[in-house]
Amino acid sequence: MPDFLLERTLPGPVAGIDEAGRGPLAGPVVAAAVILPSRGLPKALAQGLDDSKKLSPASRQELFALLIRRAQIGIGSASVEEIDRLNILQATMLAMTRALARLPECPANALVDGNRAPALPCAVQTVVGGDGLSLSIAAASIVAKVTRDRLMTRLARRHPGFGWERNAGYGTAEHRAALIRIGPTWHHRRSFAPVSQLIHPNP
Repeated sequence: MPDFLLERTLPGPVAGIDEAGRGPLAGPVVAAAVILPSRGLPKALAQGLDDSKKLSPASRQELFALLIRRAQIGIGSASVEEIDRLNILQATMLAMTRALARLPECPANALVDGNRAPALPCAVQTVVGGDGLSLSIAAASIVAKVTRDRLMTRLARRHPGFGWERNAGYGTAEHRAALIRIGPTWHHRRSFAPVSQLIHPNP
């Protein structure tokens, strides 16, 4: 379970940064930066925060609502066009940079999930598996995941048939079958297979 040990080794404030949506075939990549209170963290957050992938949708929603009230949050994204133009890694770094820029204050340090650090106006430490180690990164993973899932649910209403309200744009069997049946939308990543194969089939 994540804890606050990493944050306590650094001068504050400390932001945790994580992303959601690097792998899907459709939709933006979304990043979140979260500064948790250094003292008085509610028990529900201290004991409930974890890697968003390990939590149920209902738990993520409950924790998201608590975080909105008790933490400083910045959210940034990179569009499908930016993903296709820059590549997914650079687009993810861009989304993280935007997320930190939207915090109410610039932190002294940032803990970033993974092994690649974006260019930020503060000290940065990467943490592999950080959403399972740092409460701040775990909080960011939940905010990014809930934000992106809600966005994909809204897009699903405008583009029915792909199941985005269930698969969040990932390449499930349902989504891939709809790609063949319906064809790509403007929200599909044209640099990702199998979308690129549908747009530019081999002769």
